[in-house]
Amino acid sequence: MLHSVYDRLRTISTQKGAGFIVLIDPDRISEKDVPDFVEMCESADADAFFVGSSILCHPDFDRFVRVLSQSASIPVVGFPGSVNQLSPALDAILFLSVVSSRNPEYLFGQHVHAAPVIRSMEIEPIATGYMLVDCGKTTTAQYVTHSMPLPQDKPDVAAATALAAEMMGMKLLFADGGSGAKGNVAEPLISAVSEICNVPLMVGGGLRSPNDVARKVQAGADFVVVGTAIEARPDRGFISEMAAAAHIAVPRPI
Repeated sequence: MLHSVYDRLRTISTQKGAGFIVLIDPDRISEKDVPDFVEMCESADADAFFVGSSILCHPDFDRFVRVLSQSASIPVVGFPGSVNQLSPALDAILFLSVVSSRNPEYLFGQHVHAAPVIRSMEIEPIATGYMLVDCGKTTTAQYVTHSMPLPQDKPDVAAATALAAEMMGMKLLFADGGSGAKGNVAEPLISAVSEICNVPLMVGGGLRSPNDVARKVQAGADFVVVGTAIEARPDRGFISEMAAAAHIAVPRPI
């Protein structure tokens, strides 16, 4: 029996080779379109939804999440850009520490404000070491967090950063190029992190094709997170191809 969303996600990645997660930005999809969008993604074999925004303009985040959660049969996990992006309707939340940053507010600052609220809402927190990776342009995440992105050509730096996050007790690692990234996280960097760390690795940012997804999984990603490409092409066939590219990898032992 699975006791948490975290357990469920780990089982998915083990059984399918890698998990395929659709990122939903409340500022980029109308609430009235959410049920149909959710049905399309689930029928295309998505494994979970992340919901959040670097800069949230939606007037009622909680209402949006409730609409999403009521429509979904797979986990709905918060991927917050701020402490305003909390809702008791979430199944879990990535409790993010931006380990690529030296800004104390995003390493361990906003967390102090968020923790009591998350506890009171009874949302499952998943401690996550978030690493912003340089993918060719300044992203909103970089601007907001004041994080100097990890260089693509120094996988040893990324590996050491990820290992430190694991040793600090992080349960997930997330290497991200940021929303709308020009490029995506390089395979050598993914492999370096995957080979040295024992906790699951998520990769997102700039994944625009099934080939992009497959290459990240083959390099060692346990999950891929796709948002912008699906926003640009909300088509069941395309989403199904992206999910299949994540699921074709040979499962790795736990």
